[in-house]
Amino acid sequence: MDRQGKDLDAGNDRIARVLAHAVDSAGRSRADLAAEAGMHRETLTRLIRGERPIKLEDAARILSVCGVPVRSTLILALSGDDELACQWMRHDVGAFLEEFLVTLPGALETTLGERCDELRPRWAKGTSQLVARMLANHIDDFAARDVAAQLAR
Repeated sequence: MDRQGKDLDAGNDRIARVLAHAVDSAGRSRADLAAEAGMHRETLTRLIRGERPIKLEDAARILSVCGVPVRSTLILALSGDDELACQWMRHDVGAFLEEFLVTLPGALETTLGERCDELRPRWAKGTSQLVARMLANHIDDFAARDVAAQLAR
């Protein structure tokens, strides 16, 4: 098998693991989830076992009926962070990432306009670290305000 075929198999396996986690943690029967996703229970079982190729549409439907953020979970799984996808899918950080990914393109277009062409891929890692530090500072500021409000009472 060539490298591309191995990469596709690895991606399918990662998505299957994430789907299995979503299904197992959904708190509903596989039959109910499959029916709501518009597929047979056996099809769902084969997909989450990685026994058949997973179409993104099928993965999205399964994640949606399981009540987890679809885009962020898939992006994490496809980028090789399937453990993080499983960890975050039922937490606020997963919902935050979902909203961030959905709103970022529009924010870039609105803020940068034609200057979007000036962005360089090599800046992405540093920018993500800057955003994470800004968020940490923001959380610290909220915590300090909460403490100050508690002391003022």
